[in-house]
Amino acid sequence: MSLADMIVYFGGTGFGIIFVAIIWNYLKGLKQSPRDMWILFAYLVVTYIAYSSQNYSLTLWLSADCGLGDVAAGTYITVWSILLSMVGMVAGALVDTIGIKRTLFFSVTFLIIARVSLTFITDPTLVFIVGFIPFAIGFAIVSPVISVAIKRFTTKESAALGFGLFYVIMNAAYAVGGIFFDKVRAAYILKDEAGKIINDNAGTLVFGYHLSTYQMLYLFVLIMTVASVALLFFIRPGVELDEKGDVVVKPLIDHGSGLAAIKSAAVKTAQMLKSVVSEKYFWIFISIIGLTIFVRMVFFQFHYTFPKYGLRVLGLDAKIGAIYGVLNPVLIIFLVPLAALITKKMESYKLLVVGSIVSACSCFIVLIPGKSLEWVTDTVLGELIFVRLLGNFPTVEALRANPPTPDYWPLILFILVFTIGEAIWSPKLMQFTAEIAPKGKEGTYLALAILPFFLAKLIAGPMSGLLLNAYVPVGPNKEIAASYPDHPMVWVWIGGMAIITPIGLLLMKGLFQKREDHAAAAGH
Repeated sequence: MSLADMIVYFGGTGFGIIFVAIIWNYLKGLKQSPRDMWILFAYLVVTYIAYSSQNYSLTLWLSADCGLGDVAAGTYITVWSILLSMVGMVAGALVDTIGIKRTLFFSVTFLIIARVSLTFITDPTLVFIVGFIPFAIGFAIVSPVISVAIKRFTTKESAALGFGLFYVIMNAAYAVGGIFFDKVRAAYILKDEAGKIINDNAGTLVFGYHLSTYQMLYLFVLIMTVASVALLFFIRPGVELDEKGDVVVKPLIDHGSGLAAIKSAAVKTAQMLKSVVSEKYFWIFISIIGLTIFVRMVFFQFHYTFPKYGLRVLGLDAKIGAIYGVLNPVLIIFLVPLAALITKKMESYKLLVVGSIVSACSCFIVLIPGKSLEWVTDTVLGELIFVRLLGNFPTVEALRANPPTPDYWPLILFILVFTIGEAIWSPKLMQFTAEIAPKGKEGTYLALAILPFFLAKLIAGPMSGLLLNAYVPVGPNKEIAASYPDHPMVWVWIGGMAIITPIGLLLMKGLFQKREDHAAAAGH
């Protein structure tokens, strides 16, 4: 047995035991929560696997199937992301108005419509209307529903455990989604007899109808979404956990039926939004959230810039789903509890500052020349990454005979350090965002917390396309160049954007203290 085999077998077993222990610890602390929370989490596993695998492909699909260039695809995603935020703002108030179960059914209906359209339509204008708009409506609802549900299904003491468990579940689902994306892509790539990729979007015939590689992915995602609907029937409306730890059922407001119900819910939603935005405290809340958007937008670039960047810099056979989509969430699962244990006595403010500094500065690691780390490929770590994790090579001998570009190593190190920072600041920010909201206005606060993303998304989407076009462009016939010597500049610009967050947090410490004082006075 080789050293790599021992690490895989014993290390994998060890991590498996740790993972089970982490989950068990959460379950013990949440044993009073109603069964509805576990049903919701099961639904979320499917939802996030579907979203994760689909999200990595959107810009690739827009270029390969819909014919859009890098800048056009980035702008397209920007418009959709802004729409996602707009819908999300209203969606939170909708949860407060019509309840969790009804909102989830509303969400999944639009997700099914969206995924049918994305599977079979490639006209950019038409698919935006019947695909991306329903997609925005369907998925924008998910985040506020989750946060409101966890808060209502836990006590004040167990809320942190609820959000921690969700974070573990979400990242596990993201990892599965990254693997699924790579598997589907590899299954429908066309290669010649020598193994060279001829067409990475070849696809296949389904009942006589040709679907591209990315359309096949969307078909599988559609099947997952339809299957997940069955779980929603088992969630009970109005169920909550009171502060004594008892399960109670609160009657929902009767809005009538038909158009009258829609009008009543809309009026109540509008009244809730108006009430919240008139509160001075809300704008302090928004200011703090706004400071974090710059480092959080690195996630946007990982999902919409990295897929094209990875294929052009690392090669068409690069497992871009696993490089970030598996490595990051798997590490997060184990790092979040560890970071929570180490930093449990630190203030939220300090954790946000330290974590955001680590994540922002990690972007500059790509400036390390790949050649200087080339030697790592011929080590046990190289075997673990390229043979075991990514599966780029069947054996160590094949890896040594034709080693991949050394540009992998700065990127992997970058993702590793970014993830360490994320494990420090991200769960704390999520908990803060949910717990700071006043009772009965949780969904509205959480939804309106999206407001700062409008400005950021106006920059991030076009920025993605412009950076790709400037530093890793394709040729006139969409051919990939032999090398891109300036490719690290993509992440230098992104890192420069991210560093605004810790600088802003340091400058606005007084505002953060006001928030803490207000929360303490209000008893949140």
